[in-house]
Amino acid sequence: METIGDILRNQRQTLGLLLRQVSAYVDIDQAILSKIERGERKPTKELLSKLAEILKLDRDELLVQFISEKIAYEIADQECANKVLKVAESKVKYLKSHQIKK
Repeated sequence: METIGDILRNQRQTLGLLLRQVSAYVDIDQAILSKIERGERKPTKELLSKLAEILKLDRDELLVQFISEKIAYEIADQECANKVLKVAESKVKYLKSHQIKK
């Protein structure tokens, strides 16, 4: 399964952009972008938006990948991970239907 870093690196390479070009555009150090692509560091939502723009990726789809990856890493080692996801889905539906924000 492709990680957020894989998606970013693959698209950057498809567009023929160098790490230094993308890092300069989003105003971060080249080493940080490299770590994000290798999965050694997580990007912020703000950085993801900038990366989506320069890499011509769908921002919302990238955000879905980002959030789902965070959740997966958080619960992956739990035996009840699948049950947690089902309950969380129900809670999200409830919160949205009642327009409850945290």
